[in-house]
Amino acid sequence: MKALSIAATGMAAQDLNVAVIANNIANINTTGFKRARAEFTDLLYQAERLQGVSSRGQSSTIPEGAQLGLGVRTASIRNLHIQGALTNTGNQFDMALNGRGWFQVTDANGGIVYTRDGAFNTNGTGQIVTADGYVVSPAMTVPTNALSVTVSQSGIVSATVAGQTAPQQLGQITIANFANDAGLTPLGNNLYLQTEASGPPVVGIPGDPGFATVSQGYLESSNVDPVKEITDLISAQRAYEMNSKVIQAASDMESTVSKNMG
Repeated sequence: MKALSIAATGMAAQDLNVAVIANNIANINTTGFKRARAEFTDLLYQAERLQGVSSRGQSSTIPEGAQLGLGVRTASIRNLHIQGALTNTGNQFDMALNGRGWFQVTDANGGIVYTRDGAFNTNGTGQIVTADGYVVSPAMTVPTNALSVTVSQSGIVSATVAGQTAPQQLGQITIANFANDAGLTPLGNNLYLQTEASGPPVVGIPGDPGFATVSQGYLESSNVDPVKEITDLISAQRAYEMNSKVIQAASDMESTVSKNMG
């Protein structure tokens, strides 16, 4: 029976939906995390009767046809790149982006990847790095005798060095924008990779038109809304149960037909 296979696609879709929601909830405290949303489209249609064709033996056309849908499939799992709330940490190396943009990071292979997680620190040589030790690009080195580090909203990094009255400028943070943020590929560890779908990065200075500003001593929280996730979870669970009821009903109908034919 077609109903069995159609309802099975519905159960598979809702199982994936629940998995996406579970990942959102699991990352509710992940710095810079962007919640995802599963999106679905209907499958092919089987035409039982075509509309617009002539009726049998008549010149008039059929106004409405009969087309049976064959289920649902996953269209995409979209990351929603909406600004998260900023949380004050007081750590001088923590930085949050307020607005559009991505920090640029050099990965272990020397390539550039992108992140909204500004929980930075310094490594053994004084370079500003991520929690995984990847160097923030462009690279900047904090002197070992630095008393404090300040980062302006426009991304200028300066250090107050012992024995000097004027702050020493260490470098300029630049950030990247993309035409389609949803086209970036998530790599894990709060890192994203450029793809053809995202378009090439447009690099600029924080505070320029269309670019975020930098907030030192803050981190961007996850944009997951727990109330919405629980609501979506309940909805997905109900949809899963309804599809399972369809399978049960179709199975009972098939069993009844088999008994009557026997």
